[in-house]
Amino acid sequence: MLMMLQDEIHLILFILGLPFTLYGAYYMIVGIMGLFKPRTYPHAAPQKKFAAVIAARNEAGVVGNLIDSLKEQHYPKALYDIYVLPNNCTDNTEEVALAHGARVFHCSSKVHSKGGALEEFFDDTFAHNDIYDAFCVFDADNLVQQDFFQAMNNALCDGVKIGQGYRESKNPKTSWVSGCQTIFYYAVNRFINQARQKVGLSAALNGTGFMVSAEVLKKDNSGFRTFSLTEDIEFTTQNIIKGQDVAWIPEARTYDEHPIDFATSWKQRKRWSTGTIQCFSRYAPQLWDSFKKTHRFACLDMIFYLSAPLWQVCSTIFGFVSFIISIMITINLQVAPSQELLSLASAIVGIGLTIQFTRWLVRHEHHKNSSVKTSSYFSFWFFIVSWTIINFDCIIKPLTTWEPIAHTESFTLSQLKSNLQVENSSN
Repeated sequence: MLMMLQDEIHLILFILGLPFTLYGAYYMIVGIMGLFKPRTYPHAAPQKKFAAVIAARNEAGVVGNLIDSLKEQHYPKALYDIYVLPNNCTDNTEEVALAHGARVFHCSSKVHSKGGALEEFFDDTFAHNDIYDAFCVFDADNLVQQDFFQAMNNALCDGVKIGQGYRESKNPKTSWVSGCQTIFYYAVNRFINQARQKVGLSAALNGTGFMVSAEVLKKDNSGFRTFSLTEDIEFTTQNIIKGQDVAWIPEARTYDEHPIDFATSWKQRKRWSTGTIQCFSRYAPQLWDSFKKTHRFACLDMIFYLSAPLWQVCSTIFGFVSFIISIMITINLQVAPSQELLSLASAIVGIGLTIQFTRWLVRHEHHKNSSVKTSSYFSFWFFIVSWTIINFDCIIKPLTTWEPIAHTESFTLSQLKSNLQVENSSN
């Protein structure tokens, strides 16, 4: 009788765990498509006029290097302008921006987030200086590869309305944390953005290094209206609902500074998870309605994307409860703990596979393994597992305000290239 009850309990657990298995299988199947070559855009003569837009809060230490890298673009200087949007600053960000040749836009109201600064800038530009075909948004800590505007020009001329560029790392060797986040974005680039475009779905904006056409922002006077802590994910969602997908443009590369300590990474990732949950709560019904009307699978896919933190929390709870039940069955039946030993062995094998996967991924992204902090390969599993705890934290005590991340890695694009050349020559 007890053995029959054990079999029934295991069957029930299998059925209850099936949705989590299917969710993971879906992401694996889509992700595999990221191994294939991305779409390329035919070269087009420079013709589109861009505005580079940089929202900056106390970024005096790094914003000058970004402006200099933008001024070094292989694109006609007459076809782009650089704007810095200093907001809530207590340092000399504005003076540094002006000294390096950028234009400065002052927000007339007290904005509380990057999204708020962008909203006011776009509204003012369309009202008083409507001369741009598209806008490219950057974070102040970025450095931008010299072909960025040309790549976006090619895509824009080929019909792209919103495009996300490749998010490269500026400091992959500084610490195990920055190394882990570097690997994470390599995975996002390939298995989220590239994979989705390959199967006809929408890529997602990743906060920086993206382009949006003036046509999209002016349509229905929609502008840039976001309310969550993740303006990039929210703007992506809003446009998918309207039928406008985000294109993946890997030729447009931006070097981004990642946090170097775990506490800062935790704060940043908690903001991301809180914002994602906010977007799920606000937009999931609209995505579902749009899917029913248009049958665009991109709407359903975005629901899956936004629900990821909730899936992760629920699957963790289910896994923990299942393990406890298995332990109780083992004790009561006084049988060998084969299920528990299998779980332990699977966890150990999983960590080993993660180490190998991260090393393979870095090479697949055309970098030497030595380009990333060695300890990051061994700690990446912990970095990902910690995100589960962050998601729990977001549900129990979500963030309510947008908090900036301090940036300290100050060097120029030429210095970055020189460091890369030295590293390559030494290996």
